[in-house]
Amino acid sequence: MHNVNNIETESQETGRWRNFNSWIKRNFNYECYLNFLTGCYSCKLEAEQRKKSRRPLCCCSLVLGFLLCWEGKELYLHWYHKVYAPYLHLSSISVMVLLSWPVAFYLIHLEGEARIRRYKITSNERKRNKRCNMLTKLRALQVAVGLPFFLILLCLYVMPFGNYSPCIQEKDKLGPKPSFFGHRGAPMLGPENTMMSFEKAVEHGAFGLESDVHISYDRVPFLMHDLSLRRTTNIKEVLPNASLRHPSLFNWDFLSTLNAGKWFSHSQIKPFYHMKPLSEADKEKAGNQKIPKLTDLLELAQKEKKLVIFDLNSPVPKHPARKEFVRLVVNVILASGIEQHLIVWLPGFDRKYVRSTAPGFQHVGRLFTIERLTKENISRINVDYKRLFYNGLREYKAANININIYIVNEPWLFSLAWCSRIQSVTTDNIQVLNQINHPYFFMTPSFYMFMWILLDVVSAIFIFAVFYFHWWRESQSEKILKGISSYTETPSVSLQKENTENEAALNIMESPETLTKSVGELPGSQSVNPEPVQETTQPLMP
Repeated sequence: MHNVNNIETESQETGRWRNFNSWIKRNFNYECYLNFLTGCYSCKLEAEQRKKSRRPLCCCSLVLGFLLCWEGKELYLHWYHKVYAPYLHLSSISVMVLLSWPVAFYLIHLEGEARIRRYKITSNERKRNKRCNMLTKLRALQVAVGLPFFLILLCLYVMPFGNYSPCIQEKDKLGPKPSFFGHRGAPMLGPENTMMSFEKAVEHGAFGLESDVHISYDRVPFLMHDLSLRRTTNIKEVLPNASLRHPSLFNWDFLSTLNAGKWFSHSQIKPFYHMKPLSEADKEKAGNQKIPKLTDLLELAQKEKKLVIFDLNSPVPKHPARKEFVRLVVNVILASGIEQHLIVWLPGFDRKYVRSTAPGFQHVGRLFTIERLTKENISRINVDYKRLFYNGLREYKAANININIYIVNEPWLFSLAWCSRIQSVTTDNIQVLNQINHPYFFMTPSFYMFMWILLDVVSAIFIFAVFYFHWWRESQSEKILKGISSYTETPSVSLQKENTENEAALNIMESPETLTKSVGELPGSQSVNPEPVQETTQPLMP
């Protein structure tokens, strides 16, 4: 009994996609949909893989994570921080310099407000409002605004001490450019898993060709990735009722009649976002592509001396070749006459038989432990780049294990693989990555140190100048306000003298007894009994 992986794939596909029927998969670009979900989820802050996060996840992360889990994808994050870390550090300091202007304005304004209130407040009010007054609130605002700003700035200044990026290294330590495996050929230049796609990959310098193999019901290995024929063939037009059946349930005579290129050349939605328009000749050629057999790919690989790596899908239950499909594929490969060292054997089951029958095959493992790889005599692994961390990468390098990562389509990710001394990558975008002659974002440690120190010093001087300018302007405004207040509160001497004389005159007029006494004391005056004066004037109207 062979160890068969993906045994439950058929039941999972029919159970989930037949019930819900994946309207996204039918009516939209499924790959773009998955890339969109993965990209949005990756923009969230990376939770530590080995430590439990005590902080609850936000609603967006939960929704995106649920959708990815529903589609059967693992929640791994991209390596953005390893590539962009030096540039994010320098950009963050620049942002803090820009933020220093409003922060300095607000802090100095609060300080001036506190000084003015301290100048106006009396000693009794200070004692009465000692515990909770406006001055305390102003100080609290200053601390709440200024302390986080300076703490973040300090962390940015010392960030390079704990920062790591593979793209920061000496030029003589940079490894060779990784070689390319064409993922299903060159799927941006031709329909995937067709001979046109593989020929385009060879034209653009592919080191190897990657594909997926199914076994037809009459025991013929052919190239197909999906678990149905709906996406990449015209089976919905030919046999719509059987469009959801597993590909291994069809005979090769029927499969060979299906068109495998019109979905690519005549589709209104591009299979890839960065895909360039096809020429008329390529469009006509793509529209006439058929499903190829495994022997067609082996013939091309032998002719061009290219490696061949493929995923072998197990047939559905009750398939005639269910128990012997591995031996069937090995015999087909040996019968094709291809050199054995050009076959990179990826399937992990029945390796003993494969080693004994075809000792020249290169065996490739998954992300196994070093002990297991050594025990099985495997010197190369094929892993998803999102699962390969720096520490594990270093361990595999120390064990002299070659690494192939998939699927690498972006130039920045290819640059990261180059700087990390990855031997090969599997890509859909071979026509672009092959033109890269030097990794992006590469810099030497001395240059990064120079940029780090220079930017820190310049930013510190600039931030100090901003705070000093706002403090000087606030102090000038404070002096003007103090001058105005002292002028309004202290009257002039002449005005005080005039007020004093007016008050004396009013006192004399208001006291007739004082006036009589002063008249009687005059020389030669007779004592006169003052008669009461009758009021002749009418009282003022209110």
